[in-house]
Order: sequence, then C-alpha cells, then structure tokens
Amino acid sequence: MLFHSSIRKELARSFGATLVVLVTVVMTMTLIRTLGEASRGTFNPADVMIIMGYTVLSDMPTILSMSLFIAVLSVLTRMYQDSEMVIWFGSGRGLASLLKPLLRFAWPILVLILALAFLILPWAFGRIEDLRYKYDKRGDIARIEPGQFQESANGDRVFFIEKDARGQQTGNNVFIATQEQGKETITSARTGRVEVIGDDKFLVLDHGQRLERTPGKADMTVSVFERYGARVGADDQSTRDYAPTHAKTTLELLQSPTPPHLAELAWRVGLTFAAINFIVIGLASAGVNPRAGRAGNLGFAFLTFVVYFNLLVLGKSWIQSGQVGFGVFLLALHGGALVLGLLWLTKRHTNWTPRLRRRRTTAPEVRP
Repeated sequence: MLFHSSIRKELARSFGATLVVLVTVVMTMTLIRTLGEASRGTFNPADVMIIMGYTVLSDMPTILSMSLFIAVLSVLTRMYQDSEMVIWFGSGRGLASLLKPLLRFAWPILVLILALAFLILPWAFGRIEDLRYKYDKRGDIARIEPGQFQESANGDRVFFIEKDARGQQTGNNVFIATQEQGKETITSARTGRVEVIGDDKFLVLDHGQRLERTPGKADMTVSVFERYGARVGADDQSTRDYAPTHAKTTLELLQSPTPPHLAELAWRVGLTFAAINFIVIGLASAGVNPRAGRAGNLGFAFLTFVVYFNLLVLGKSWIQSGQVGFGVFLLALHGGALVLGLLWLTKRHTNWTPRLRRRRTTAPEVRP
C-alpha cells in the first residue's frame, strides 16, 4: 500500500536522524568518562578510542530502542498535526491498523537489538575487561610516567622520574623506593636507562646514592655509586581468568542459572521486550496538543524511557538479591507494559470514553 510505504520511509528518515544525534551524545559522554578513568590509571590512555568504541557498541541496544520510540512518536504526531490521520480515519481505517506497517519497519531493528543484547554486548564487555586487565598487569617500566609516582605491580616499589626521552628508554632524576626482605631502600640517581641482560630487564642508574634502613632500628646505611642496576618486573602475559557477569556469554548464563546470571539474562531479554513495547506505547500515545506542541510528546517519550529502563535496572538488582523471580519480573514489567499499551491503543482505536451514569431526577409534583 502506498500509505504504508510512505510512512515507512518517513520513519526511516526520523529514525536515522535520531540515531545520529543520540550516538553523538553518547560518544561524547563516553569519551569524557573514559578519559577520566584513563587519568586515574584504570585504562591505557592509548586505548581510549578503542574502549570508547566498545562502550558505545554495548550501549547500542538502548540507543536503538530510544531512537525507535522517538521516531514512531514524532512521525505519528506530525501526521496528526498535518491532518493526515484524519484522511486515514476517514478511509475507514482505525489507529490499530497502523501497527502492521510499524512492525514491518521495526522488525530489522528488533532483530539487531536482539543480536546486540545476546551476542555483541557480552563480547564488547569482555574486550573492555581484557584491556583493563592487560593494563593493570603491565610491567614496572611500562608503569613509569614522567612527573608521577607510580607503584609496581606487586606493590613493593615506587618509581619516579622527572622527565624521559621517548623511544630511548632513558630518564633523568630517577627515584626508587623499595620494601623487600624487611628493609626499606631509597635510591636516587641523576640518570637511568633500561637494559636487557639475559632474560631479565634492569634499570641501570648512573651517578646516584642509595639509602638503606631497617624499620624499628636507628642505624642507616648510605652508599654512593657511579653505576647501579636494579631488576624490574616484566609484563604479565597471563590471560584473564575471571569474567564478570556482564562479560559472560548468554550460553554461560543459561548453563549456570544463579541469581546474578539470571539478573543479567533478564537485562538482555528486557532490552528486546522494551523495544517491542515502545512501538505499542508510541502508537497509543501519539497525538497532538496545540498548547504543548511536539515538545510535549518528546518529553513524554523521554520520561517513559527513563522510567522503563530504571525499572529494568531495579529488576536486575532485585533478581540478583533474590527478592523477585526471573519469570515473575519479566511477566510483571514487560507483560504489564504490553497489556497497558494494548489497552490504551484499544481505547483510542474504538474512541471509547468513560461515561458517568446520571441519576434520574423527577420533577416535584405541583398541586393546585
């Protein structure tokens, strides 16, 4: 039908424009948050763009759901404003008959949300955890940053260099504080460089001094050296042996149905169910209010989206703590939202309005 084709084209334009705006906003917020985490030493600053890409990819189911909801609501509101819905209703078609073209437009997006939620989302979180683990297990030399005190991987050394020459593995004004074998050692040198001797890496210091003391004792040993070598830890090449719940595959969650796994599974299932419910709610709530304009519908869409996804987050925590069951939560939230949306759509489709019964009043009898 020509009308169905035109409405799908308009939905595609609105959905694409909304998606671009939301992705831009999410990327900006993610970049700011990732830069903050990188400055605190959680991630490698060189991996900021990669981590931002994985984070945005994990947020795509939510972004696609909101874009679909806004597209449906904005297009139908525009049709009400331009009196196109009057022509649609005048041809003998009701509001519920628009559900078919909306679903024909939305089914590829729903399939994409399903694939992202069950396959791509845990993979993206797994890559983020791998990068975090690799950066946390880096060697002592990789931890050294000019002008900052950096702790070694095992926590027994603190390094500091004033400045370094990139690519040459050399630095000036080196400071090392060490605690090992019950002794505290402070070593400072004018320059330092990294040398590989055999299978080990050594930090070779030139023109410095070494102070050694035993905690609880007053004696102290100070030695001056022309050249001194200190063995530094190498990179830990082991793989990550722990996977958080959000980084586990859907098959792993199903094989071990513990409360945390069921909570994560409810979140992934809920992303798809929420997108379906948003189509019904968007169709049922579309309309025009001359006093509020389009801003009113967009405000309603944002409020509905926030409330729905906050309930998803709350339900995830409730299932994880055992306060509510997996099936009960899915039926109560998503089934309840679908029923309310269909009832609302039926009410508007049939143009039903509640009427209050008026009590009959009899005129008083007039006697002569």
